[in-house]
Amino acid sequence: GDDFSFVSPVAKYVLFFFNLLFWVISMVLVAVGVYARLQKHAEAAVACLAVDPAILLIMVGVLTFLITFCGCVGSLRENICLLQVFSVCLTIIFLLQLAAGVLGFVFSDKARGKVSEIINGAIVHYRDDLDLQNLIDFGQKEFSCCGGVSYKDWSQNMYFNCTATNPSRERCSVPFSCCLHDARQAVINTMCGHGMQARGYLEASAFIHTNGCIDKLVNWTHSNLFLLGGITLGLALPQLVGIVLAQLLINQIRDQIKLQLYNQQHRADPWY
Repeated sequence: GDDFSFVSPVAKYVLFFFNLLFWVISMVLVAVGVYARLQKHAEAAVACLAVDPAILLIMVGVLTFLITFCGCVGSLRENICLLQVFSVCLTIIFLLQLAAGVLGFVFSDKARGKVSEIINGAIVHYRDDLDLQNLIDFGQKEFSCCGGVSYKDWSQNMYFNCTATNPSRERCSVPFSCCLHDARQAVINTMCGHGMQARGYLEASAFIHTNGCIDKLVNWTHSNLFLLGGITLGLALPQLVGIVLAQLLINQIRDQIKLQLYNQQHRADPWY
């Protein structure tokens, strides 16, 4: 009959609402990222774009917005072109994630070197960006670590540099997030890391965490492989569901187009 359709309303609207949810999330990410960038000081606007969490939020948000836009409109309007773009983009992202995981496992030494490079870059720009500063402080507190390889890595920062010519009041210091936590202190002593780089490991270890965050991060990764695997699966599963639904809907739309062309040809037939 004329009312028959190969396109399943379930597949169509599940894919639509699936994309609509992530579309809203992407707009929130972009809004938060833009707000964070606008709140920064003018001198920080170009200083550390490579390690700016706000820029990362904006980039992820914009990419997600564009992909889910194709999925939303493509499923609602039954547009094969947009659905193919959506499916191809999700497939590429999934394959890139898979490749990154495999390469990170196979070339663990190079991956460690890249992580070390990122951490050192973050240390250099610690005072340039409040968001980055809060992120580093959070990481050092959570992992009970200080710096990349050791607490003396903070000498790479111009404010904490331990050379005699450094005029900063924070010379030879480390951030307060490196300090050992004292449960008896009701107020955090933000100057607890003063002059710690000038001390040896044994002497400094009585006041701060001397081990670097890279080793702590590697150890945490090895200890939480099942958790990381679950998170990876949780990220990959929605992508696979989106790809399967998009391909299913594309095939259904093509079958519907063939049916319509078949009906038109037969209606034009005088013997029909």
